[in-house]
Order: sequence, then C-alpha cells, then structure tokens
Amino acid sequence: MTEHAQAATPIKDVITFAKKHRIQVDDAQKILDEYGEDRKNADKAARRIAA
Repeated sequence: MTEHAQAATPIKDVITFAKKHRIQVDDAQKILDEYGEDRKNADKAARRIAA
C-alpha cells in the first residue's frame, strides 16, 4: 500500500504570500492550504482578507 500525502506549502512561500498581501502568516497558510496551486483564487481570497 502506498499513501499519498499532500506536500505542505514551504514556510518561505507562506511568508512571501503573507507579505505580498499584507496579511497574517496564519491566514496566508490557511488560504494556501485551501487553494493549493490555484494562485489566482488564492490571491483573490487574500485580497478579501486584507480589505
């Protein structure tokens, strides 16, 4: 049996994303966990939080 684990977003990417959108790192982590590689929608979600 093989188990496929989803790779966690590297902390460097989370911090960069948080700084880009001027949001908290924990909020950035939640967004990136939810949207994964879909950066367009992740950016939209971050803008909603930052507003």
